[in-house]
Order: sequence, then C-alpha cells, then structure tokens
Amino acid sequence: MKSFALLIKALDSTNKTIVKVQALTDYFLNASDVDKVWTIAILSHRRPPRPVNTTLLREWASDLANIPLWLFEESYHIVGDLAETIALVIPTAQQSSEKSLTRFLEEMIALKKKSEEDKKSYLYENWKILNYYERFVFTKLITGGFRIGVSQKLMTRALAKATEIDEDILAYKLMGNWDPNSITFQQLVLEENKSDYLSKPYPFYLAYAIEGAPQNLGNVSDWSAEHKWDGIRSQVILRNDELFVWSRGEELVTDKYPEFEKFIGTIPSGTVIDGEILSFPKGSIGTFNDLQTRIGRKTVSAALVKKVPVILKAYDLLEWEGKDIRKLPFIERRKLLEQLFSMVTKENRIEIPLYLSENMYFSTWEEVAQEREKSREKHSEGLMLKRKDSPYLVGRKKGDWWKWKVDPLTVDAVLTYAMRGHGRRSNLFTDYTFALWKEEDNGEKELVTFAKAYSGLTDTEFRKLDAWIKKNTLERFGPVRSVTPHHVFEIAFEGIALSKRHKSGIATRFPRMLHWRKDKNIHEANSLDDLKALIP
Repeated sequence: MKSFALLIKALDSTNKTIVKVQALTDYFLNASDVDKVWTIAILSHRRPPRPVNTTLLREWASDLANIPLWLFEESYHIVGDLAETIALVIPTAQQSSEKSLTRFLEEMIALKKKSEEDKKSYLYENWKILNYYERFVFTKLITGGFRIGVSQKLMTRALAKATEIDEDILAYKLMGNWDPNSITFQQLVLEENKSDYLSKPYPFYLAYAIEGAPQNLGNVSDWSAEHKWDGIRSQVILRNDELFVWSRGEELVTDKYPEFEKFIGTIPSGTVIDGEILSFPKGSIGTFNDLQTRIGRKTVSAALVKKVPVILKAYDLLEWEGKDIRKLPFIERRKLLEQLFSMVTKENRIEIPLYLSENMYFSTWEEVAQEREKSREKHSEGLMLKRKDSPYLVGRKKGDWWKWKVDPLTVDAVLTYAMRGHGRRSNLFTDYTFALWKEEDNGEKELVTFAKAYSGLTDTEFRKLDAWIKKNTLERFGPVRSVTPHHVFEIAFEGIALSKRHKSGIATRFPRMLHWRKDKNIHEANSLDDLKALIP
C-alpha cells in the first residue's frame, strides 16, 4: 500500500502528462506483479464493490476524530471529497502499514459480508495506523469511487514503457471482462493466449469535434459523411458461434439486449461490428430518453423489450472472417460491411435488428451543411466525417475522424438552487439548478425546475456568482441552497424529450450554461411551453 499511496500522491501533485506517465512507469517497474494487476484494475474502473456505505463512513470517522457529525458534514461540504475529509480529520498516525495493496483489497472484499461492528473495528484499526496519503487511498478504495487525474490511456502508455509491449496491443489486452482476483500479471499482460480473445472487443476509435469550418478539411471528395446517432456506442462480436455485446465504457452488456441473439447463426462467426444501439419504438428511431429505460436494469423483461425494442445501427466492420481488418481504409471496410448486410438481410427469413448507417458522399461542403441541418428530424446529433482512406485507430486521434454536431438548443432560465462543486471548486457554489415559468390555471406563474448545470462559466464568473449566492440564500437543504430568483442564464442542451421522471415533464440532454444574461430580468426567461415547443 505504501508504494501505491506514494504513486497516488505523485499523480495528484502534478498536471503534467509526462510527469504522470513517468511516475506510473516507475511504479510498474518496481511493484509486485499482484499489485500491478490491482493497480491496472483500479485505474481501468474495475474496483471491488463498496463494503461500507458512506453514511456509516461519515458517522464512524466523526466519532474517531472526536468531532460532532454536523462539523464533519460541514467540513465534507467544504473539502468536497469524502476520503480526503476523513484523511484530514482523523489524527495523523506516526507509523505506516507494511501490508500490500493486494492484501488490503482482499480484506475489503471479505469485509463486505461481515457485521457492522466488524466493519467499524476494521476501519478504526486501519485509520489509526495509516499516514495521511495511505489513509486517503485506503478510504477511496473503501468508498468504491477512485477517480484521480489519470485516464486509462495514460496508464496504458506507462505500462507500455515499463513492459516494452506496443501500446495498442496493451489497450486490446486490457479490454474485456477480466477479474483481478483470479488473473495474473503474466496472463493479463505478458502472455499470449488466443482463447482469451474470444470475447474481447477492440479499443474504440473516437472522433474530435470539428475545429473551424469543414472546408478546412480539404477536398470534400476525400470524405464520407454519416449521421451521428444518439444511442450507445457498442461493438457486437460474433466468434465461435457466441455473441458478445460491449459498450464503449468497456461493459459487457449482452444480456441487456436479448434482441441481438438473432445475430447468432445469421451473422457469420469471426465478425466484429462497430455501431450504435438505438431505441426503435414503432419501427422508427426513438430518443435517448427511451433508451434510458433499459440502461442500468438488472433484468430486461419481455414487456420492456416489446415496449422499447432496440436495433444496432452499423457504422464499421473491424473483424471479418476472423481477421482484424482495422488497418484497411475505411472505404474498403465499409464495402465489406455493406456486403455483410446485404448477405444477412437477403438470406434470412427472420427479421434481425441490424440496420446500416447510411454512408453519404457530397460534391460540396455546402451540401454537407444542408444534410447536417436535417439531423434533429432524423434523431441524430449531427454528422460524422470520415476520411475515406482512414484506418480504424485506437482512442481519440485528430485528423481522420471528426464529429460535426448540430448547434445546441437553448432557452433562458432562472437560477433557483446552488450547491458546492468538487475538487478545486469545492469551496465555491458552482453546481446550479435552473427553472422556467409555468402558467397555472388561475393565470399566476411559478418557476419550475427543469435542468442542472455546472459548466460554461469562467472562474471569475463562478466567484462572482458564489459571492452573490452566499448573500442571497433563502433556505438551506444540507449542501444545497435555494436562492432569490434574480439571475438569468442561457442554457444550452443537445436533445430534449418528454419524461415522467422529471418535475417539469421534460428531460434535456447535456445541459450547460452558455451565457450569463445580465441584460435580462427573470420575467423575460422562457416558459415550459417554450421548451416543449422545441421537442421534435
């Protein structure tokens, strides 16, 4: 644990990528193999389940620190991170633990099934003997939420330097449903075992948002365009007559989409398709809000499948006849995908939920722009522009793939609630709730909340608004404050749909603050009817 805590301290102390990569490389060169596996797991979001809920953690930490719970809670709201708060309030230990990272994690896994008294005793014992950074890391692992400023890509880059294995090969090795409890470093990283690759997806290729005018990309004839569908990016894998469905978040979600079982026996083994899972109610593309009713469900009932069916909108072909074809030019992979689609749809009498994302070619960039304007009526977010000769790369790379999203929808809304932020903003009120006007039957108007947003303002604007919020608080609800309705903001969002889960009856997608409208008073803000009018 000591060396892992020192690693986290080093990573937490810098914003420089080169320094972080070097710290990780040094760690991988010196750590034990079992600790390396768990470190890879932790930094690629494969953490063990949380053994103790946060309510008990707060109570026990305040008790051990000998401070009242209300003072701990106030400290927590200021610091913004539970593990950091606990590490700060508990008296610093003079000694350090010699237990390994792996030993601690094994104990935490076993702790989940123990009694509350045993859990409390275990926490007290370790909180008392760990120094500040060890206690911080220990508590982070207990909470199950281990987020630091290191992406899996950076971790993979460091591992490549330490092992001298190609970074792309490592990215592929680390994907999939491996278990840090049972796999060794030799098996995970060093060893070549073809059977391990049966279910593994390829690392996803991601696009950057277009920079400037599309004309800057050069000759339009070098590019293909297709709509950027608003669903769940996924890879559908058929190998050895078995089906595997992976989300971009590296989650195996085969059981969530039973409709895709029809692919077995119809799509040949040795095929990997990159595409988008979309809701498809009444035979047409639905909204992401429809799809959310199936996301996160432990079991997907037959009734839900019937109510919200899904399809796979295929973009690309990554593996064909058992061969990795990612290095082929996009236009060649696309021809193979079209051949596959034609073969599957013609030879099968049963209807399968596979659709081809239309590939479009244009004579001018003006024609591309005109097609982009049709995006919302087609339930897409805009266009994807792909260079015809581009290979399928790993991760986010500039040059060959660009996303050109439609301009966001906007409304002017009133700030009604505020909450402190996290990290460097933990001492400022930066997370806001906004409301729109609703006219009652008696003709009176009230403000109804419809969205939350915490991005879009400058640091200076956040500080000014924070000072105003502290002076104009109406009520406090734990970390949340209601404020005097006074400020108007232009709120931008990517999509909109009716929703029974929201008080306003409407769900917005990716809301954010676009402008602080100091030129408007609250009576000039938009209404819920204005918002509903934006629903396609």
